[in-house]
Amino acid sequence: MSVLEHVFETFTVTSPEPGIVVMTLNRPATYNSMTDLMFDEFERVAWAIDDDDDIRVLVLTGAGRAFCSGFDLADADELPDLGAVGMLNKQERAARGMLALRSVRIPVIAAVNGPAAGGGFSLALAADVRIASESAKFNAAFVKIGLSAGDLGTSWLLPRLVGPGRASEITFTGRQVLADEAYAIGLVSSVHPDTEVVDEAIAMARRIAENSPTGVQLSKRALQANAEIGSYQAAIELENRGQALATRTHDMAEALNAFKEKRPAHYRGE
Repeated sequence: MSVLEHVFETFTVTSPEPGIVVMTLNRPATYNSMTDLMFDEFERVAWAIDDDDDIRVLVLTGAGRAFCSGFDLADADELPDLGAVGMLNKQERAARGMLALRSVRIPVIAAVNGPAAGGGFSLALAADVRIASESAKFNAAFVKIGLSAGDLGTSWLLPRLVGPGRASEITFTGRQVLADEAYAIGLVSSVHPDTEVVDEAIAMARRIAENSPTGVQLSKRALQANAEIGSYQAAIELENRGQALATRTHDMAEALNAFKEKRPAHYRGE
């Protein structure tokens, strides 16, 4: 069953061209705020994507004027009354959804089309690549509502992108990081007019999809796994295994033949 055949309540899934899927958070009245259902649907869409060999790249964006405003505060009134185990269950439910999206085997591009706050900031960080609209802005809003910025992967991902000192300043103050600053500190790869950011993400996805799906997926696996490995030697060991696998695939042979014959490669992802 194609991911496009699934029905989701909190976002839409479309395919503007073969191999590319655009997932649009679709709660614009609440600036695409997150709910328990949305986290559950993150898991479902991730499973569906990983079951579809035709999908090469996922683009993630938001409907309306925001990317994602974080957890829906209309559902937050119950939080102080939850017991410790109940709150832990709720937090782990959210974390499973985020981890599922981050762990899909294909590249994920976040087209941040407006504010990305709190959990929405975490969602943008979880993508492999981030590009921003001119009106995009980011903030770790957790401390503004009495919560820790150690939430949904922010404390692990943000220092690796912008450095520990800058990450500390951003999370302790909860201030806004506007698009131009986000580009300057390496939080996003590029900044585009508001009306063009999704198209730019699709164009990037197209360039990725032109490459060997096996090579791209093994590259993502190496980048993510080696971010958690403690030594250069261990990273090399993982890379060696990835290259050994890649040379056993149809895609590698096809790439070489296409180069020799001066023609486009026809990849099968195997």
